[in-house]
Amino acid sequence: MHDHRHGHDDHHATHDDDHGHAHPAPPRAAAAGHNRPKATVQWQVPHRPDDDAPHPDPERDLDLVEASFVESFGRAGDPTSFLRLANIPFVGVDDAGRRLHLLRVEMESLTDVGAVSPLLGGAGFHYDPLPAPMVSHRRRLAFVYHDGRGLSRLDFAAARGLTDVSASSHFALTPEG
Repeated sequence: MHDHRHGHDDHHATHDDDHGHAHPAPPRAAAAGHNRPKATVQWQVPHRPDDDAPHPDPERDLDLVEASFVESFGRAGDPTSFLRLANIPFVGVDDAGRRLHLLRVEMESLTDVGAVSPLLGGAGFHYDPLPAPMVSHRRRLAFVYHDGRGLSRLDFAAARGLTDVSASSHFALTPEG
């Protein structure tokens, strides 16, 4: 039984069917108030034009793609083809117009086993070896290009962002005189 008063009936009605049997009354629609069902939320866009369909981001999950590259490149039987599959140009042009030639793929494996933190007052540092659950393993990937003057190390995204100009070269054979 409710102790508060706000306009709803507290009777539990029954009704008789055509054969004289008593049945509970069908549930009533909830009235406005704390028992009212919540409105449904429409999250779809039901009438989106076909030309306005979302396009998947071609660089989606690039960090996962890079991790897979690092994991597999060292075991690739044909590293040249593997680079082509990964869209890494052998000769590329960057946004500044520099022509870059791929020389090397570098992969480093790093394991952090200790931590250094500054002491209060700046008088020194405190070192702690890390317990096994806090040891971190990382890999770094770099593509080393030469631009005619020096080396440039590019990360995975930057290398894939180069304009690929590494098409095969052609030359003509001329008969000897």
